[in-house]
Amino acid sequence: MKTPTNRYMKGIMWAMLASTLWGISGTVMQFVSQNQAIPADWFLSVRTLSAGIILLIIGFIQQGTGIFKVWRSWKSVGQLVAYAVFGLMANMYTFYISIERGTAAAATILQYLSPLFIVLGTLAFKREWPLRTDMLAFGVSLLGVFLAITRGNIHELAIPTDALIWGILSGVTAALYVVLPRKIVAENSPIVILGWGTLIAGILFNSYHPLWVGAPTITPQLVVSIGAIVLIGTIGAFSALLHSLQFAPSAVVSIVDAVQPVVTFILSIIFLNLKVSAIEIIGSVLVVFAIYILQHYRSEPDLE
Repeated sequence: MKTPTNRYMKGIMWAMLASTLWGISGTVMQFVSQNQAIPADWFLSVRTLSAGIILLIIGFIQQGTGIFKVWRSWKSVGQLVAYAVFGLMANMYTFYISIERGTAAAATILQYLSPLFIVLGTLAFKREWPLRTDMLAFGVSLLGVFLAITRGNIHELAIPTDALIWGILSGVTAALYVVLPRKIVAENSPIVILGWGTLIAGILFNSYHPLWVGAPTITPQLVVSIGAIVLIGTIGAFSALLHSLQFAPSAVVSIVDAVQPVVTFILSIIFLNLKVSAIEIIGSVLVVFAIYILQHYRSEPDLE
């Protein structure tokens, strides 16, 4: 039988895997955005609907009609729909609008405020103060993300007010997609919950912009790129994230998400010829140090 500490470490590792997969997907998305003319609304419709169908097929192969278990209770249905709409769908949309109205650097920083919103939510609704190790790790990782993305230049974050608002909303929704599914994931397979969640999001996105409307020219390169984003950045990453919630608390899982921009940063250096500076290296090291703090100075997980 695993000890609580071992379970907690397992949660961190799964969260790191999710963040790494998002980092890989982010690099692919950057390549696609620079080389392919893909309408954002069409892309979101394709990404979520295809991921939902694939995940539910996998879930059906594994569990058969057990994939419909979550629909047998109005309470679990409400939690599932809330996760799909206010977590998955809302985060994808608000993050995109934040980038569109401002800059990718500012949007990433603002989305990474999600651990802070989780802490504030816990304090407001449960009257529980965060652990000092969590706040220390969050502060160190936030500084690291800031340095890695902006190269220490505060002017990189100079954005319009509407971009700031959308960016803050992306941080709130990032917190929601970590917190909202915890209870239903404890009672159902993470793959099934993610499958239904992304399918619901896909149906809603397609009700606004059907995937057969305004589609770009389909090329082998486009198919491979979107396939990688769907499989790695949606199915793989969100599945790993939901699995991590079975072992580590929400606040810690969201802090580990700092690995994502560092992975994207490293891969951009290797594959997209991004020039690196000493400040960016320091930022990446700080993120790694924040993970070290979580691994070595926070022994007992609180999964509530």
